[in-house]
Amino acid sequence: MKADKIILGVLGGVAVGALLGVLFAPEKGDKTRNKIMNKSNDYADELKGKLDTLLGTITQKYEKIWKEGESLVSEGKSKFYDAKSEGETLLAEGKSKFYDAKNEIKNTNI
Repeated sequence: MKADKIILGVLGGVAVGALLGVLFAPEKGDKTRNKIMNKSNDYADELKGKLDTLLGTITQKYEKIWKEGESLVSEGKSKFYDAKSEGETLLAEGKSKFYDAKNEIKNTNI
């Protein structure tokens, strides 16, 4: 982002400098106004191109971060469900061992 601000500042400075140069040039008013309009249009087009490029770059970075976030969420869910399944399996095994031990104790007391 820092480079983008520098580029915009430089373009703005160039535009102001060109405008002042044209305003103080020793030409007729019509020619000066046409030059100002042409230069303004050129700079506006150039600035629009730079902003479109910047917007495209920001959009690409946003989409990349969004996809990485979705991937992390998906991976987290998968790990959660794996851990949940493993926990349920361990709980079932624990219950089974508990009931086996309970029955064994019950049978030895008879």
